[in-house]
Amino acid sequence: MPTHTDVPVYRADLYSPAAIRDTHTHYAALRALGPVVWLSKQKAYALPRYAECKAVLLDDETFISGEGVALNPLTNRGGRGTLFSDGEEHARYRGQVAHRLTPRALRAITDTVEEQAAAVVEAAVADHHVDGVELATALPMSVVPDYIGWPKEGRENLLRWAGAAFDGMGPVNRQFVRTLPLGLGMMRYARRVVRDRSVLEGSMGHDLLCAADEGKVMPAECVTMMVDYLAPSLDTTISAISNALHLFATHPEQWRLLKADPGLIPNAVNEVVRYESPIRAFSRSVARDTELAGTALSKGSRVLVVYGSANRDQLEWDDPDTFDVRRDAARQLGFGQGAHGCAGQGLARMETSAMLRALVARVDRIEPAGTPEWLVNNVVHRYERLPLTLIPA
Repeated sequence: MPTHTDVPVYRADLYSPAAIRDTHTHYAALRALGPVVWLSKQKAYALPRYAECKAVLLDDETFISGEGVALNPLTNRGGRGTLFSDGEEHARYRGQVAHRLTPRALRAITDTVEEQAAAVVEAAVADHHVDGVELATALPMSVVPDYIGWPKEGRENLLRWAGAAFDGMGPVNRQFVRTLPLGLGMMRYARRVVRDRSVLEGSMGHDLLCAADEGKVMPAECVTMMVDYLAPSLDTTISAISNALHLFATHPEQWRLLKADPGLIPNAVNEVVRYESPIRAFSRSVARDTELAGTALSKGSRVLVVYGSANRDQLEWDDPDTFDVRRDAARQLGFGQGAHGCAGQGLARMETSAMLRALVARVDRIEPAGTPEWLVNNVVHRYERLPLTLIPA
């Protein structure tokens, strides 16, 4: 058991429904305690500040992912694939799909994504009153499953499955237990897709099956890799787009800045991801006795990289609780960093930017139309309901 006599202790449960709905209050309390804080409920060291999070993400030999990045032994023991790997194995996994995610490969689908975003926004503007989460879901759901090659049937479960996959990355709590059957259902379905070779021709999934035929990956690895790319590509992008909608509805002056200068859109995407990070936290296992910010960490202990807190750290950011699209937030950690930086972030940025461009062109104002509700999920930070009114341009 790690010794933590000199380490400040946080006794509140970061993963309770109440904490998930009021996450920034807990992050501020953690940052105030210090750079390394012992979570007594989760038996892990939380890293609530920017410098330590970045240091851990960039040192993937000391802080490893191969023992799992979840906060529970069930997921960590059962998990394989891109997220749960290090070094050469990780490079091999990523190498199988890297060509699909290069800027050049993404440029080939830019026009399609822009057209789909325009159609989604036009339909929403015609409705006038929308749920921002439904609006945010439409584009990723029309782009990502095709890209990955998920068969047309079975897509109605994808969002619930993706959410369950992220719940499985938290601790063993009520949320984990409640959604576990869904997460297992996703794996079962993905296994069937690989067995029946029912992926779409010319997709990432099709590439993986070809790699399996050539002996480069095992069929079981095809399954985990499809799920690895599907779940994050859906939920994180839906989070970024819906968080953007809420932020622009509640910060009308920022919306006016964006309308006056659409060149700020790439900046705005970084600032949205900084301000409301789509992934709350992932963990790493400590591979050897080490020290971080003056705290001794023993081999086998677990650190929790709290992206959402690091991105609001006042030691790193001026006025971190202010949402400002003019800020240079390119160094935000919302997409991770280092070897495990989000492979699909180019696609996520493209979709979020396309939605913002379509909105800027067609919407004069975005206005709140009711009380939003946060999604209760162990890892994903996004709304479940977001009532909005779109005033057409």
